[in-house]
Order: sequence, then C-alpha cells, then structure tokens
Amino acid sequence: MNRLGLTQSNESPVVPEHEYWPTFEVFHQSKRGKRHEHVGTVHASDSDMALVFAKEQFGRRQSCVNIWVVRTSDIVSFAYEDEDMFSTNNEKLYREAAGFLSRDRIEQYKKSKAGN
Repeated sequence: MNRLGLTQSNESPVVPEHEYWPTFEVFHQSKRGKRHEHVGTVHASDSDMALVFAKEQFGRRQSCVNIWVVRTSDIVSFAYEDEDMFSTNNEKLYREAAGFLSRDRIEQYKKSKAGN
C-alpha cells in the first residue's frame, strides 16, 4: 500500500443507507508498450480506493504492469444520433494530384523554361 502513496486512515467511509459508491472503469496494461485495455468496473468510495480494488480484482488474474481507473461519470462520448459523423467519405479526389490546380502551373512552368 505504501508504494501507492495513499494516506492510511483507520476510518471506514460511511455510506448512507440506500446509497451506493460510484463506479470506476478499470483499464489494465499487460506489458510495457502495449495499450491499456478495459477489463471491468469496480465500486469504490474514491479513486484511491478504486485503484486498490482494481489491483485486487484485475491485477492478480492476468499479467499486469499498470492499471488505470476512471470514474464512469467522467467518460464522455458522442450521442448515437451523431453516428453520421463517423461515416467514411468514398470520394477521395483530394488525395490524387489530379485534383489540384497546381498541375496546370507545372505545365505552364515547363513550357516557359522550354521556350528560354
């Protein structure tokens, strides 16, 4: 626990009746240099406790070198109604040199050099 730099307190967090701790999404990294992958969710009173719970729940079963926890409510996403924003543009003339007007300038430059 000391490696996490957490302050130790003998007091347990008080959760009022009929209330629940917030959820945290857990991401773990199996090897250095690899991406973090979502592995699950934990309920915890705060981010420090979520990190401890995530280590206990998801750090023991698989090889793991790092864990991230993110409060679920802090994750933002696009609305499903905006899915057209991700549609691909099949017309990609902008990638081809013929789509640019510079081709005419190059030809004009070549003719002017040939005339000199």
